Amino acid sequence: MSRAGSVNGFLRQTRSVPGLAGLLVKPTYQNLLNLEPTLRRAIPVLICVFVVIVAISVGLRLRFEYWTAVADSHERLSLLAELVAHNLDPDDTQGDGGTPISQEQLDRNLPAGADGDGRLILVADANGRITAAAPAPNPHRGKKLIEVLGQSQPLTTFAEKAGVMPVDLPGGEAAFATVRNLRDGASQVAVLQPRSAALAAWEDLFVFSVTMFSATGAVLLIFAVAFYWQAARATEADRIYDEAHKRLDAALDRGRCGLWDWDLPRGRIFWSYSMYDILGLAPRDELMICPNVQALIHPDDADLYQLANALLRDGHGTVDQVFRMRHKDGHYVWLRARGQVIEDPGTAGPHLVGIAVDVSEQKQLAQQTETADRRLRDAIETISEAFVLWNRNNRLVLCNSKYQQFHNLPNDAVVPGTDYDEVIAAAKHPVVRTKVNVEGDGRVGARTFEAQLDDGRWLHINERRTKDGGYVSIGTDITSLKRHEERMMEGERELMATIADLRRSRQALEQQAQQLVNLAEKYALEKERAEAASQAKSEFLANISHELRTPLNAIIGFSEIMEGQMFGKLGSDKYAEYCRDIRKSGRYLLEVISDILDMSKIEAGRLALEFVDIDVESVIEEATRIIGARADERRVAVKRRISPELKLCADKRALKQVLLNLLSNAIKFTPDNGEITLSARRAGDDIEFAIADTGIGIAQPDLKRLGRPFEQVENQFTKSHTGSGLGLAISRSLVELHGGRLKIDSVEGRGTTVTFCLPMAPAVVAHEEAA
Repeated sequence: MSRAGSVNGFLRQTRSVPGLAGLLVKPTYQNLLNLEPTLRRAIPVLICVFVVIVAISVGLRLRFEYWTAVADSHERLSLLAELVAHNLDPDDTQGDGGTPISQEQLDRNLPAGADGDGRLILVADANGRITAAAPAPNPHRGKKLIEVLGQSQPLTTFAEKAGVMPVDLPGGEAAFATVRNLRDGASQVAVLQPRSAALAAWEDLFVFSVTMFSATGAVLLIFAVAFYWQAARATEADRIYDEAHKRLDAALDRGRCGLWDWDLPRGRIFWSYSMYDILGLAPRDELMICPNVQALIHPDDADLYQLANALLRDGHGTVDQVFRMRHKDGHYVWLRARGQVIEDPGTAGPHLVGIAVDVSEQKQLAQQTETADRRLRDAIETISEAFVLWNRNNRLVLCNSKYQQFHNLPNDAVVPGTDYDEVIAAAKHPVVRTKVNVEGDGRVGARTFEAQLDDGRWLHINERRTKDGGYVSIGTDITSLKRHEERMMEGERELMATIADLRRSRQALEQQAQQLVNLAEKYALEKERAEAASQAKSEFLANISHELRTPLNAIIGFSEIMEGQMFGKLGSDKYAEYCRDIRKSGRYLLEVISDILDMSKIEAGRLALEFVDIDVESVIEEATRIIGARADERRVAVKRRISPELKLCADKRALKQVLLNLLSNAIKFTPDNGEITLSARRAGDDIEFAIADTGIGIAQPDLKRLGRPFEQVENQFTKSHTGSGLGLAISRSLVELHGGRLKIDSVEGRGTTVTFCLPMAPAVVAHEEAA
């Protein structure tokens, strides 16, 4: 690798590495950018001028072709008229008023193709009446020639002297016509051609020319739109390109980092503007060379030549080094360079591309931290208390010699990073360790205790949690205080001996009090056992319900498959009936288990409510729609009486479940052709719901049992209806979880009304209270 590369003539277009590619095309590209506004204004003018020139050219050409077509038509008509007049034999006529020319004479003397292109040949006698015409038959035969040509036309008077003139045929069609006198001086030959037939070729040319002109205009319009679209895209791309580079430069400047690209074989280095800013140098558009860069690096730090040789020789792919570079003011700036070698065939050699981050502040902070740490260690070492600091992972951070002396720790046991268990295992354990309650100290993780060492000394140890999760411990020698306390304790024992007799006199009373305490403890123990049994029952029901639902789903699914005979016939209709019974029984058992699971969740306090704003009318509509099919089967009418615009903050699923349970019970215990009324209204700060039916009703003694789990009222009607007896209990529990209340009013034989109220604002009952 060359140690002195040349950079003559190498400039860069932008502040980033991709800008090097734009160096070669800068003049041409810049000229195009400067010329683009002029081109965008000139192109519409040029397109308009071109379209006008083409339009004038097409118009002149069509006009020329028009008069050419008219002249050719006139010439052909004149020649045809002369030829027909010449071919008719004058000997066949007999002077003035002789025999007129017949159709056979005209057909015999008519040239081939004379009546083509819509031409009409008429022969008139001395009286001006048409006696022959081509093509034949012709509707004009028998008419006068002036009726065909028009009363005001001079053609019949002047004949060939009038030439070819435009006429209007009796049907209003425009035509060209010419007349010739025969040699007898009385008969005339008229040749006519419709204007449309004479100009047919010109009209085709007109249509073709207009089509080509329109297509050319459309193509030019497409070209113009494409040009403007491409120009807009180019402008937007340039804007995005410039904005991206501005953001990149801003990010580099804000992050105090520089971008560089080192051409290893040639020794040329590209720096971004931010790199110059870090070193206080004026930004330049020239590539740096290795000697100049090496001159800025501190002599004790990196060597670019060795680094380049190592990269080229060993093939190292990445670089991560920290070094110093000299600032313009003379001081050194700490930089951390990270880069990666990129092998790009287009760059003719490997490039080391990366960034250099200014880490001077981090270095300064590290030095300040080291100084502060050293001062802290000196201060800790000079205090008279034993000091130790542990991190959040229970590893030793530091301790002083007092701590090591008090616990007789060897030097290898107080190395920073040693685990707490290892330090404690190496330390001598205290003879006595007593916790001291410090009043008014409510800090989390704080504790205070006293410990007696094996040499008789006492330590007062305070431990506190640090903000990072570790804890600090300070031990103070309180041996003198403990000895004074022992003397005070001895005096206290003597005082206690004097009141021993008084204690004996109170012993009987204390024994009675102890008996009462024992009874209270037994009562509390039995209560706890009962509550634990209830909790275990609820958890068992929840677990067993979950375990039963999986095989039940399989039973229901397989019974449906067998009932539908999806894989072939069962062989007997009785099997299909059994499959239907299995499916119905499985669904009923699944509903019972679902009710048990819901009830167990409520009793276990694991049912969480999600309060949202609810439109009461929409929830009632959903519930009645779900229950509608069952009501139709029983021919039970469900009526609704809902006050308008009722809003409620509650758990939507729980409210719907309460409504479905109560409606199901009402349908179940209402005879056929009965009626159920669901009403909702506002009652103060509550929403009151009422479900009234015309069913069998409930006796007053049985009302107290309703609402308890698995409780059902037995009578002749309910014996034919199965159920778990949990629907009403679940409904009552869900209403109470909302802070509401449920009431049942019933008259036996006349019907039942279930009313529950829910507060409009959420009032959740805690799970502990619900349990």
